[in-house]
Amino acid sequence: MPSTAPPSPSLGRIVRGTGPGLLLAHGAGGGIDANFGPILAGLAARHTVVGPDYPGTGRTPRAETPLTLDALADALVAAAVEENVDTFAIAGYSLGSPVAIRAATRHPDRVTGLVLTAGFAHPDPRFLLAARLWRDLLRSGDLERLAAFVSLIGLSAPALEAIGQDDLDTALKATATTIPPGTLGQLDLLIDQVDVREDLAAITVPTLIISTTFDQLVTPYHHRQLADAIPGAEYAELGTGHLPFVERPEEWSALLLDFLGTVPAVTRACGGQGSHRTAW
Repeated sequence: MPSTAPPSPSLGRIVRGTGPGLLLAHGAGGGIDANFGPILAGLAARHTVVGPDYPGTGRTPRAETPLTLDALADALVAAAVEENVDTFAIAGYSLGSPVAIRAATRHPDRVTGLVLTAGFAHPDPRFLLAARLWRDLLRSGDLERLAAFVSLIGLSAPALEAIGQDDLDTALKATATTIPPGTLGQLDLLIDQVDVREDLAAITVPTLIISTTFDQLVTPYHHRQLADAIPGAEYAELGTGHLPFVERPEEWSALLLDFLGTVPAVTRACGGQGSHRTAW
């Protein structure tokens, strides 16, 4: 599908580093700083990193109209092009994975590879149950209960069990006071629109699926669905819940950088059998 003009205004963004282009796509209710901040320096040491914030998050004001997947994918790509990064791999996290997939199918001349962490093609009934509860708590304004819910479902059981009560209380207060104003629109997009299952077979670039194996929000079922449907996709496992940037940022960064460093070789062998990587 040919590229289309981005919506206006353009997305606010971080731009760091030098080297091959790397575009970041963050998750719902997150942001570039929240989702990629702990690994940004490592990524920028080898890549020109462009990290756009979705509307209502970080550096980007809230949208005046509902988000659509196509427009968000186009705006993400436009942010890189505006920074004179004409071709790039995309690292998508959570909601950023279907955004990255749609960007790759709409802009195949620009996207050179994909790394999809804790990703999904379409939310199943269990995932929708959790996402709708998340949205209902946000609409109710009960931010303390919302913070408890997203922490319970976002962190793995081992990570939560290792946190002291005082530290957990502090983390919950911080979560309740830092929810981006655009989160509701991003959840509406996730719940009502996201379905990229028909895009998967059209992905022709090297792709790595990183499965967060203790994930209670976007479960490994979703990660495997991506790996099975994208031709030649590689599959890696990371022993975290839904928040690898909190639980295992160094291992997560290593998986991304290791794969991105082999993208030219994977391109030549893209039609072959995928391999399996593991970080525990």
